[in-house]
Amino acid sequence: MVPNEHLQYMGIIWLLQHFRWTWVGLFVVDDNSGEQFLKILEPMFSRHGICSAFIRRIPQDARMEEYINNFNDASPIDLSLQKCKAGTIITYGESLTILWLTTFICSQDSGNKENPSFGKVWIMTMQMDFILTGAARGWGFQMFQGAISFTIHTKEVPGFREFLQIIKPNWTQGDGFLKDFWEQAFDCFLPDQAGVPLMDDDTCTGEERLESLPAGLFEMHMSGHSYSIYIAVYALAHALHAMYSSTSKHRTMLVGNNIELQDLKPWQLHSFLRGISFNNSAGETVSFNEKREMRGGFDIMNLVILPNNSFQKVKVGRIDPSAHEGKRFTVDEYRIEWPSHFNEVLPLSVCNEQCLPGHQKKKKEGEKFCCYDCVPCLDGKISNQIDMDDCFKCPEDQYANKNRNGCIPKVITFLSYAEPLGVTLASAAVSFSLTTALVLGMFIKHRDTAIVKANNRDLSYTLLISLLLCFLSSLLFLGHPGKVICLLQQAAFGIIFSVAVSCVLAKTTIVSLAFMATKPGSRMKKWVGRKVSYSIVICCSLVQIAICTVWLASYPPFPDLDMHSVNEEIIVQCNEGSVVMFYCVLGYMGLLAITSFMVAFLARKLPDSFNEAKFITFSMLAFCSVWLSFIPTYLSTRGKGMVAVEIFSILASTAGLLGCIFCPKCYIIVLRPELNSREKLIRRKC
Repeated sequence: MVPNEHLQYMGIIWLLQHFRWTWVGLFVVDDNSGEQFLKILEPMFSRHGICSAFIRRIPQDARMEEYINNFNDASPIDLSLQKCKAGTIITYGESLTILWLTTFICSQDSGNKENPSFGKVWIMTMQMDFILTGAARGWGFQMFQGAISFTIHTKEVPGFREFLQIIKPNWTQGDGFLKDFWEQAFDCFLPDQAGVPLMDDDTCTGEERLESLPAGLFEMHMSGHSYSIYIAVYALAHALHAMYSSTSKHRTMLVGNNIELQDLKPWQLHSFLRGISFNNSAGETVSFNEKREMRGGFDIMNLVILPNNSFQKVKVGRIDPSAHEGKRFTVDEYRIEWPSHFNEVLPLSVCNEQCLPGHQKKKKEGEKFCCYDCVPCLDGKISNQIDMDDCFKCPEDQYANKNRNGCIPKVITFLSYAEPLGVTLASAAVSFSLTTALVLGMFIKHRDTAIVKANNRDLSYTLLISLLLCFLSSLLFLGHPGKVICLLQQAAFGIIFSVAVSCVLAKTTIVSLAFMATKPGSRMKKWVGRKVSYSIVICCSLVQIAICTVWLASYPPFPDLDMHSVNEEIIVQCNEGSVVMFYCVLGYMGLLAITSFMVAFLARKLPDSFNEAKFITFSMLAFCSVWLSFIPTYLSTRGKGMVAVEIFSILASTAGLLGCIFCPKCYIIVLRPELNSREKLIRRKC
């Protein structure tokens, strides 16, 4: 007739989870039922993230005199529990357990009449009743103000309160139970028979009213246990009626004035009980479930202490096993009156303060998992809820804010013409391009002079045009990268630079061949000419063109989003596609540069009317220095910095070639035109 006790265990877990109470104390009666309670509840605690702060066992079957006389002896209750962080205490026992706790706490804390309690929220199981008798009847239940108790579901039965109001002791019937109860409840002496004169004030009049008693001595409403008995009586009555009505299977006989059922056994009532369903006078449907249990559940009550030391139980929730999943547990926390110690604030019952967003839990060594430290999230991670076990990373398109408790969308960016770095690099590229165009125009204007003709005029034109294109190619790296731009960037850079370096190699090679051709009997004269220089430029350039073609055909560069280089930005850039092919282009260009440097270095002191080898040596030294420093710098930067490093390397190496090779010639053309003749150059040589 009472609900399955497992439902009470789950109700305790649901209640603790609802209020986020994870660090609770336990008072358990010291008997087999108490041990069974702990055996079931503690594993459930672990599964649901709850810990027991302490476990105290309450003695059983001790007399009240021992409770009062020996309260100074060793006891399961220690007043130091007031300092315990567990703000909630679960109590499992019986009616005398409440009496024991009341007696002991009031005795221990008698010096503090206004608040004789531990300042805790008590949770009582259904087996316990709030009763007071004997010496403890004057203390009341102040220490249990705001307690939450599980009670068997009940409803007020019409007429029950009126029935209690008219109950009076009857001397003629000799009701010993009612006599004993009346004397204990009203603390008076009831005569053995009516008409006995009242001797003193301790004699009961018989006119006392039950409703005048405080709730600890007698409650005027039907308790859960009484409601279960009430339902049980009516269930048996309906089952017997169903059995009696089943005349096809049972015969009746008349014995005197009574009708008796024939050949019936008690166990035959079971089948009728299983199928009964009726509405009781309280308006509830009574039936059994498939496990032959009453469909009642539990009520969650809040104990409110009244000024006259009585109390009132306020229903604040329900555990209904027949409700849908997720609605079996309901509680209205706004109706709960908490102990005054908490100043109407929701009580806390945790081992330590909650970890705020931006922090994560870190287990304390040697302590239960409910006790932990709070440590800030690592860089790049956040926690946006309280008491999170681990921080987590933001999505790729977001980053952690300063407090590490939320994510902020990243800004999409790229090396544009609008920002200072982009403006500087673009201005430098345009300036160098104009300078190169000016030098080319100057060479074309003075194309018939000796210094322009020296070392192959056509190669000088080709070199200047390729340098001009090198400067302009750096502009491809600025602005929003598109699919076509990404295809052109590296290919144009690699091919144009290869043409420029090939021209330098052809120049130095022609100088060396021309010197060897001047020796008597040399057969090198046929190698000195335009065809050889053009062949060198074309062949060396074709190799680079072939590498770039394979690169674009197999793993071409493409627009990509770099979400990790800069914490707060998404960099739009060109992905090389194949890193191997990218370094093949750089490696081949480096091979041409080193070859040109070596040939120029060997030919730097050869006699000639105007030997460019020494200037080419310096230019290739600058070129190689730039690109050797480029590789580690390029690998160590990310995002826009990587693009800026490549643009700077293009401008610096190209400017090195332009300055070292053509500045001396421009100096003579512009500032020393008198030296720009074959006779003067020959005389200077001599």
